[in-house]
Amino acid sequence: MKQKKTKLLWSLILLGLILAWLVYTRDQTPQIPQVTSQDTVVIEDAGSGVTVAASEDKPASREGSLSIVDSDPDKIPDYEGEACIILNDGIPNFNDWDIENISGEHFSEHDELGRCGTAVAMLDRSMMPTGPRGDIGEIHPTGWRQRRYDGLIDSDPPYLYNRSHLIAYALTGQNANELNLITGTRYLNYDIMRPWEEEVMDYIAEGRNHVLYRVSPLFRDDELLSRGVEMEAYSVEDKGKGICYHVFIYNVQPGVELDYRTGANHLAE
Repeated sequence: MKQKKTKLLWSLILLGLILAWLVYTRDQTPQIPQVTSQDTVVIEDAGSGVTVAASEDKPASREGSLSIVDSDPDKIPDYEGEACIILNDGIPNFNDWDIENISGEHFSEHDELGRCGTAVAMLDRSMMPTGPRGDIGEIHPTGWRQRRYDGLIDSDPPYLYNRSHLIAYALTGQNANELNLITGTRYLNYDIMRPWEEEVMDYIAEGRNHVLYRVSPLFRDDELLSRGVEMEAYSVEDKGKGICYHVFIYNVQPGVELDYRTGANHLAE
């Protein structure tokens, strides 16, 4: 009788431990941030096998996950009026390998057309620049067909295109790095990308752990102007509770029509 009571007690203890573990893992689910776009694109996680260029003696190849742009660009819908859409319910495609092995920052080599690829970094406060940003006017990314739109674009001078950093200068100090700069409209670079970048800046500026960060430009076929950028961010130590997003931002400018094949542009009719 005593042995049966002992077995029952141990069974109850084991059951309690299992229930406690289930409650704990449920509470670790990353929180999806709220964004202004009402469109949601639910896309399954990508596979593995991405290759990126080395930076500061980091390995050039890794076994980590692919972004959606890298794995299946056709899953990104065409622009239909929303400048920013959520991908994969807001959850990045990073996997355990990415979180445990990526360090520093990495940039893809240009492809045969001179276009940028994915940039990825494990961000922390020590990587943020301490000085002013230098000039990058010598960089001319693919699709750079600059033009002024007086009275339409809210910059001085009112130029259509910016040299858009994939990983923002304020995050790592990377400035005149041609592997990190694409041709982006003022609207993409300043109005839409910047708030997502600032969310990460504010988080790491407080010294609150690391953020795994990836930006992937989307080029269709042989087009020289990017259709937009996929942005993924995940705060590591708190398992995404501080930062967790996965969005696609379209390279568009209200009032202007863009030729993505060349970067040419004109007023919308």
